Amino acid sequence: MQIKSYPLLRVVGGILVGSALLGSCKKDDDQVTTPAITYPAFAEAANPRVLSTAPNGTVLYNGGFGSSIAQDPNDPAVFYLLTDRGPNAAGVAANSIIFGKADFTPQIGKFRMKDGQLTLEQTILLKNAAGQPLTGLPNPSGQGSTGETALDLTGQALAPSADGIDSEGLVLAADGSFWISDEYGPHIAHFDATGKTIERINPFGTGTGGRTLPLVLARRRPNRGMEGLTITPDGKTLVGLMQSPLYNPSSSAVSGSVVLRVLTFDIATGATKQFAYLMENASLTGCSEIVAITNTTFLALERDGLYGGNTTSPATFKRVYKFDLAGATDISDAANTAAGKLYGGLTVEQLKDRAGLTTAGIVPVTKTLVLDLLTDISPVYPHDKAEGLTIIGNDMLAISNDDDFGVVDNGANGFATKTLPATGKVDLNRIYFVKLKTPLR
Repeated sequence: MQIKSYPLLRVVGGILVGSALLGSCKKDDDQVTTPAITYPAFAEAANPRVLSTAPNGTVLYNGGFGSSIAQDPNDPAVFYLLTDRGPNAAGVAANSIIFGKADFTPQIGKFRMKDGQLTLEQTILLKNAAGQPLTGLPNPSGQGSTGETALDLTGQALAPSADGIDSEGLVLAADGSFWISDEYGPHIAHFDATGKTIERINPFGTGTGGRTLPLVLARRRPNRGMEGLTITPDGKTLVGLMQSPLYNPSSSAVSGSVVLRVLTFDIATGATKQFAYLMENASLTGCSEIVAITNTTFLALERDGLYGGNTTSPATFKRVYKFDLAGATDISDAANTAAGKLYGGLTVEQLKDRAGLTTAGIVPVTKTLVLDLLTDISPVYPHDKAEGLTIIGNDMLAISNDDDFGVVDNGANGFATKTLPATGKVDLNRIYFVKLKTPLR
């Protein structure tokens, strides 16, 4: 299936691309029209290189791109795709995790789309402020620890890393630098165009630059941190979305909760606000991405963790919603306490649903359905992890999947090949291009 062509606009001095947004507020005489491009139904990564081989012979690929996506503002055929912390599987010991390549460096891949394929043109390795490559290893206690013990392929323990990052949300700024959010701290890190850290911001004050995030975010569910990040079209505000309800005050206390937090971060001042977002049901893996439409309206990607087209246990929920911060209650805590602002002695997460928020006088963001991947992508959306989202023009979405480096946990202290039930083939990174029935703006 071929999708119609879309002329994209390049703005000289001022265009912003957020995890996904291509937009402009410049005058017409500042705009230069780029050549139109025809987008296919999907484009797939071509020939990912071998990253490593597990002791049982399972091949791990690099691969791994698709946790977030941003389009190049100057070339509509080029997309930047983000990896997470690297291939991993559960160890036998409680809270242990096996890293398929212990020294893997989270990275941004610059891909060019041509003839239905994505070709990797450049790899941008993420580095600390000293220029040393980062790893995806867990953070130490008090600095974003998930409680996991990291192991290499031989079962040897790996030391935690204060610089470790489980990168998930990506923003490409107007100056060519990148903002990235993660699932550990959560952290928001600013990288220059070469991948070197400019600033690292978290709830603990252990980053660089002295700025912090609200302390309550440290209660994120392990490995369900700030999964999505975007930037408003005016370039002034980062907006992050937590993947799942915080464990606030504990996992058991928030069982059944559908209340997620949206964070706004003023880039110039560091000032933050928080809002309540209600995901559709508590069984979901949560929200995987956020992308700005205007300064107050956004798209969010909600999903389960099941494969599309699987006949034994099929996916039932992978949807994109449009939501609006206008009129929503700011739930920020002026005192910046560990539990955040309380309502009748309860945390926002303990209020659990719309009825609980209403009783507390909290207005959540408003939301409407934009796209259902399981019914609007033909013939089938075969992946489990739709994670990246970007807007093309005014009525098209580009959606990337996390292929998990082509492997899954084998349930026996190791790795197995990640084979898609619908295709019988190894999962690879794809970008799906979907024309919307209704324009976004």
